[in-house]
Amino acid sequence: MKKYRNVNEPLRLKDCDRETAEALERELERQRHGLEMIASENFVSRAVLEALGSVATNKYSEGYPGNRYYGGCTNIDSIERLAIARAQQLFGAEHVNVQPLSGAPANVAVYSALLQPGDTVLGMDLSHGGHLTHGHPVTWMSKLFTFARYKTDPTTGLIDFDQVRALAKQHRPKLILVGYSAYTREIDYVQFKQIADEVGALTMADIAHIAGLIAGGVMQNPTPLFDVITTTTHKTLRGPRGGMIMCKDTHAAAIDKAVFPGFQGGPHENNVAAKAVAFKEALAPSFKTYAQQILKNTKVLEKIFSDAGITICFNKTDNHMLLLDVTSIGLTGKHTEQLLDTVGITVNKNVIPDDPRKPMDPSGIRIGTPALTTRGFDERDMALVGETIVNLLKSPNDTSVCTRAQDAVRALTDAHPLYPDLTYTT
Repeated sequence: MKKYRNVNEPLRLKDCDRETAEALERELERQRHGLEMIASENFVSRAVLEALGSVATNKYSEGYPGNRYYGGCTNIDSIERLAIARAQQLFGAEHVNVQPLSGAPANVAVYSALLQPGDTVLGMDLSHGGHLTHGHPVTWMSKLFTFARYKTDPTTGLIDFDQVRALAKQHRPKLILVGYSAYTREIDYVQFKQIADEVGALTMADIAHIAGLIAGGVMQNPTPLFDVITTTTHKTLRGPRGGMIMCKDTHAAAIDKAVFPGFQGGPHENNVAAKAVAFKEALAPSFKTYAQQILKNTKVLEKIFSDAGITICFNKTDNHMLLLDVTSIGLTGKHTEQLLDTVGITVNKNVIPDDPRKPMDPSGIRIGTPALTTRGFDERDMALVGETIVNLLKSPNDTSVCTRAQDAVRALTDAHPLYPDLTYTT
């Protein structure tokens, strides 16, 4: 009688863990038959999924290629070097670390590498589009470092560089941080670098949301200009959920030491393999077409929402997302998120600049186009999406409008199948 199950036995997930398989099947169906419009989400290719579920998950590889603390890393080194070389080619980076587990740990590692406790960082205010890891008081980093925050101009929707310069001269930050999670405009990296040089600050750009748009050549690339760049590898870059740090060679040793052994142990090399695959996909000419289509699709939504009287925060969008003030049509962010969810449209509630409402029921919603663009949605499809959303928001209590919205969502998703041959239970 066998005492244990051999891993070579040809048992699939559905055979050994039916409950998990069924939950995954339900999630697959939700993704297939819904409109995923959360700006930070996307769909990876089957090749990326295959790498993510590969045997690389079995291997420990503490250290870096050619300098590991474990034996048997020859093939893992090859995979990690591929990911590094491809990232360097994509962004023009001098040095790349592909081991961070996500964007937040990448940011923390940079702070550890470049700063001393008590140093000052100048970053973007959360309600104006910044990210929690850029110094929000609820984060642990805010207890170690001093954060000053700049905002956008309420009239132009652009970053207020007069304020940035004044704050930089007042606080003399060690690091000036650029980047966002809900801001919708292009950033003037040259002006940030000029201000940093004036006060002797280092520069860091968090491009997590727009990395794919930069790789696709439709947004400006701060990598050649700034000291350090952090990013996630999912979102518009369309890779696995993970992080990455790029920097000038002068910071390479400090960055690598901060990632390992500073904050992480063994890297998840299955994730690194999936990053390598995604970066190769991003180097293909078709990726530029994809990035261009994201911008076209977002502009379609911008016009439809603006024409419907919904306030567009920051006046317009230059990237993959829109931040909408839905109180302008008598709704709240929480209500809007829940309402859209009933018809299969997924967005997230979001604070707007200097929002008077609480974060769990803010004034806005954030809406993005990367996932639908990946599915093949074009301007005509996006016009139907926008009109469906507007009709529902204008008549939230009309059951017939809700029914028509559900029918429209199903028709659109049926026209753009997602992972048609993937299954977990059959």
